[in-house]
Amino acid sequence: MAIFELAIADEDVQRVFNAVCQNYNMPERVVNPDFDPHQAESETNPTTIQNPETQGDFVHRMVRNFLSEHVSAHEIKRAKEEAVANTSVEIDISNPQV
Repeated sequence: MAIFELAIADEDVQRVFNAVCQNYNMPERVVNPDFDPHQAESETNPTTIQNPETQGDFVHRMVRNFLSEHVSAHEIKRAKEEAVANTSVEIDISNPQV
């Protein structure tokens, strides 16, 4: 498997993380998977919790999604173009009474 790496200057890492997290709407809080709906919401049973995903993990996930979506879009576009190019749309329709 190939490894694709990027180098970001140390002084720019947080800027990049902040920008990607803002642009892709990383939530500060997420649904608490351990919330018990049979109990009242409280400090020990909150409906939401601080997002456990780090900014770094979120940015990596968004970059992987970005690349995957672009590959899919490109390949689907090419497949459609090839399908059309190899398809005859000619049809012989005539009036049998002429």
